[in-house]
Amino acid sequence: MKKVSTLLVAVAFAGTAFAQTTWNIDKPHSKVGFSVAHLVVSEVDGNFKEFDGKVVSKAADFNGADVEFTAKVASVNTEDEKRDGHLASDDFFNAEKYPEIKFKGNLVKQGTKYVLKGNLTIRDVTKPVTLDVVYGGTAKAFGGEKAGFKINGKINRQDYNLKWSKTTEAGGLVVGDDVEITAKIELNKAA
Repeated sequence: MKKVSTLLVAVAFAGTAFAQTTWNIDKPHSKVGFSVAHLVVSEVDGNFKEFDGKVVSKAADFNGADVEFTAKVASVNTEDEKRDGHLASDDFFNAEKYPEIKFKGNLVKQGTKYVLKGNLTIRDVTKPVTLDVVYGGTAKAFGGEKAGFKINGKINRQDYNLKWSKTTEAGGLVVGDDVEITAKIELNKAA
C-alpha cells in the first residue's frame, strides 16, 4: 500500500511539474506588421488585420514555449486599396491560392534575451527564421492573466517567391527585397 501511495504522489508531482499553459492572442491588443523600402528613399508600412495564434508553455518564463501563428493574406492593409490588391495578387502573396501565412516554432531564452525560432511559410515556401523577441512580462488584469511580447526580424521576400520587381529610372528597386517584420503581441492565458 505504501508503494502505491508513493507512486501516486510521484505521478501527481510529475503532472504538476510538466503542466502546460495555453495562451491565445488578444487580437484587439496585438498588431502584426511589416515595413519595406519603397523607391529606395522611403519605407511603406503594412499589417495584417486578420490573424490568430497560440503559445503553449511549460515554463513560467516562456522558455521553450511552442508558438503557432497564422495571418490571412487577404487582410493585408497598407492604407492603399490599389496597393493592397496588388499585394494579394500573384505578383506577391497570391491570396487566392495561398490564403494564409503560417509560422510554427519555439520561443527560446538566451541569457536575458529571447528569440523565436521556427518555420515561416509564405506562398508555397517554408524556410527557417529567427526573430528577436522582447518579453514584456505578465500582468493580472480584467479577470485574467496577460503576457506581452515585441517581435522583430527581417526576411528577404524573394526567398518566398514574392518576386514582382521593377526598377526606377535611376536603377533602384521600386520595392525593396528586405522586409522588416514587427509584431506587438498580447496574450490571454486560457481558462
